[in-house]
Amino acid sequence: MAIEVISIGSSSSGNSYIIKASGRNILLDVGLTAKRILGAMRDFDIEPEDLDAVLLTHEHVDHIRSVRAIGRKCCNAVFYTSRGTAERTENYKYIPEERSRIVSSGDMITLDGDVPVTIRVFTLSHDAAEPVGYTVETGTDKLAVVTDTGIVTDEIYDAISDASKLVFEANHDEDLLMFGEYPYPVKVRIKSDHGHLSNKYAGEVLAKLIEERRERAEKPLEIMLAHLSFHNNAPFYARSTIEGIFNEKGYERDADYTLTIASKDEITEFY
Repeated sequence: MAIEVISIGSSSSGNSYIIKASGRNILLDVGLTAKRILGAMRDFDIEPEDLDAVLLTHEHVDHIRSVRAIGRKCCNAVFYTSRGTAERTENYKYIPEERSRIVSSGDMITLDGDVPVTIRVFTLSHDAAEPVGYTVETGTDKLAVVTDTGIVTDEIYDAISDASKLVFEANHDEDLLMFGEYPYPVKVRIKSDHGHLSNKYAGEVLAKLIEERRERAEKPLEIMLAHLSFHNNAPFYARSTIEGIFNEKGYERDADYTLTIASKDEITEFY
C-alpha cells in the first residue's frame, strides 16, 4: 500500500506533515498552530482521536510548537522522540507517560495492522540536543524524511538509500544566504555541518540516489523538497538548481524522478 504524505506547512517558520500508511495516521512534527494542524487532519478525514502516532525530530519551535495541544486533543496518539528532545521541550512534560516513547538512533517502531508499518530512527546533524529523522515503511513503499541537517552522513544515506519517497531539505540558495540580510554568525551557522542543506548540496545527494535507483532498474524516485527558507530561498531557485544538476547527468523527469515542492503556507499533497 502506497504511503501518502500531506505537508501542512514547511519552512523555517513551521513544519508538520501528515503521513497515512496502511490505515495508520501519523504526524511528523507539530511546528504549526494546533488549529491549523487539526484543521488539515479533518480535511483529510482524520479525527483527533484517530491519530496513531506523533514523531518529533528535535526541540526547535518550528517543529514542536503545538506539542501540548496536540497531546491533549489527540488522546490516542503515542509520541515518539529522543530523550534530548523530550528534555529540551518544555511542554513535553504534559504528554502522559503512558503515551510517550523515548527512541534513539537505530531503533525500530512497529505500528500493528493488517499490513504493519515499520518506522526506523536515524541521527541528524543539526544544532539541537539529540535530533533524529525517520523512515516509514509498508510492504511496498518506503518514505524517508530528511530536514534540519547540515550534512548527509553515512548513517543518513544508508537509512534513506532504498526509499521510494523522500521529503528532503532544500533550505537555502547559497548566494541568497551569503548576500542576504542575516547576521554573519547566523549565515555561518546555517552553512555549517549542523545547520541546513543548500539547494546545491541537496541536488548532489539526490542525484546520487537517482543514479543508484537507475542501476537497480527501480521506479522513479519521488521527491518532495521541504523546509525552504522564506528569506534565503524560493521554489524557483530550489527547482532550477536541483533540476539543473539532474539535467547535467541526463536524468529525465518522470522517467527517473518526480519533483514536488512543499509550500510554506498551504497544503501540499505528495502521493
